[in-house]
Amino acid sequence: MPADTSAQGQSGPAPSNTPDPIEAQEVAERRSGWRTIRKVAPYLWPDDKPWVKQRVVIALGMLALAKVIAVTTPFFYREAVNILSGEGTSPAWMFGAGAVAITVVYGLTRVMNVGFQQLRDAVFARVAQRALRQLALETFQHIHALSLRYHITRKTGGLSRIIERGVKGVEFLLRFLLFSIGPLILELALTGIILAVVFDINYLFVLAVTIAAYVWFTFKVTEWRVRIRKEMNDQDTDANQKAVDSLLNFETVKYFGAETREARRYDASMEGYEAAALKTSYSLAALNFGQSLIITGGLVAVMVMAAMGVQSGDLTVGDFVMVNAYMIQITMPLNFLGTVYREIRQALVDMGEMFDLLEQPQEVRDAPDAKPLQVEGGNVRLENVVFGYEPSRPILKGVDIDIPAGQTVAVVGSSGSGKSTIGRLMFRFYDVGDGRITIDGQDLRDVTQESLHARIGVVPQDTVLFNDTIFYNIAYGRDGASRDEVEAAAKAAQVHDFILSLPEGYETAVGERGLKLSGGEKQRVGIARTLLKDPPILVLDEATSALDTDTEMEIQAELKAMGEGRTVLTIAHRLSTIVDADRIVVLEKGEVVEEGTHDALLEQDGRYAQLWHRQANEDEAA
Repeated sequence: MPADTSAQGQSGPAPSNTPDPIEAQEVAERRSGWRTIRKVAPYLWPDDKPWVKQRVVIALGMLALAKVIAVTTPFFYREAVNILSGEGTSPAWMFGAGAVAITVVYGLTRVMNVGFQQLRDAVFARVAQRALRQLALETFQHIHALSLRYHITRKTGGLSRIIERGVKGVEFLLRFLLFSIGPLILELALTGIILAVVFDINYLFVLAVTIAAYVWFTFKVTEWRVRIRKEMNDQDTDANQKAVDSLLNFETVKYFGAETREARRYDASMEGYEAAALKTSYSLAALNFGQSLIITGGLVAVMVMAAMGVQSGDLTVGDFVMVNAYMIQITMPLNFLGTVYREIRQALVDMGEMFDLLEQPQEVRDAPDAKPLQVEGGNVRLENVVFGYEPSRPILKGVDIDIPAGQTVAVVGSSGSGKSTIGRLMFRFYDVGDGRITIDGQDLRDVTQESLHARIGVVPQDTVLFNDTIFYNIAYGRDGASRDEVEAAAKAAQVHDFILSLPEGYETAVGERGLKLSGGEKQRVGIARTLLKDPPILVLDEATSALDTDTEMEIQAELKAMGEGRTVLTIAHRLSTIVDADRIVVLEKGEVVEEGTHDALLEQDGRYAQLWHRQANEDEAA
């Protein structure tokens, strides 16, 4: 007897309600696509730009006119064929024109069709370019508004590709969504109506079935191809990230003889791209063959019906030719439907990634009632400041530091004690978790970031320069600075004579990140740039720790002169550079453990004294 399977059926696993991951992804992509269309729509119909609306309306009018001309063109073809075959005479609406004249009119209608399409594109071009430019600008501004936390974790190569593909997708989406899908639907509808009215409802039925089968097949296969294309894009992004990262670290690659290793990493990414690209090619071949099979089947069915009508005497040869003309006319745009649909889907995906970027929240925002920072003296206070880059790992644990106006206060401590974090909080790259930071009694969270950044100058450990001229990099300190002001800042930074000794002087290009200059030269350019900014508050974030001892001693004089009359926070690793500070604050594990002058701290023989003696012994050994 067969075994009883009822128990197994009862004890088997219950049907899973877990959604299919691929289906869930498709639903998410569709939602993202509609979100993207909703976000792009205002750029086509802005309330404050009536000229944009006018151009859109005119372009749509040109589009409708072109399509009406397109669907009437085969009528002229039919009449010319009927006259030439002896099955008809010139219709009354042609005022007795012969076959030659009708053929000329047929040619003119085709030219008018193309002309109105090109005029439509010319009218709409400014709308598309304006939308592209505005979105690119908004994306660029938003990226600069994101927090330092985001920029530390981002990958430059991948980010640039997201922006590039997203911005390119804007124009494509606007142009093809309006001028490919819309016109195709209009042309198919008009053609169907003409076939039903002039010939028979059966023609419309065959056309509708053919188009439905064609669209269903195209969309199904294209959805599959979009997933493959996304995989190809991911591989492309990964390869680009590795290439950019490797080139940015060119010297490091050379130091470790890692050219072959880098090539292997890059090739591994390109191998994945190659595999995805091959899938794309194979699936395209399958799509093209399937589309051709369906459309040819519909074409043959309609032509057989027309041929039977001619044989029975119900239709003329001209009617047969006109039916053929209509089918070929709609076949051409249908052949591009798969490509256009795929590209629109891809543009929606690319733009979706860009809009995801635009929706990245700004961690640090101006308060609604934020006012410009007013600096009278420049007194900076940290009051019980608590902060951590991650909630589970606090960096600063209730730090109190007072920097009186016009004084220099140095913050020292071992690595990881939170020294540089204080500088980032002062510039408001991050907001404090608890406590507050004030300048002349004004909480930094209550003032505008623009005014705060204008009042604080920073000289970092490694000055990064733009890939431009020395003049441009110094002048970057203050927008609109004159030549004399730039040169005065360079003289104050003791870099003017060096610049003049160069063959191209101030027009010398510094290379990517300033790599054509030495560390000391870059730092002096950075000092000149900050001097030109002329801020009342100065943060020196280990400004000389990356330099050799001789260069450091030379630059210390410029830094000291720079700090005169300003409130200065010096974050130092080498203690010999801050012995003249008005007060020294010693941090350990995010807490202030000592503070006082250099001599007083040495007398205490505490943590500062340990650091001092250790560095002195290291210097002697060196």
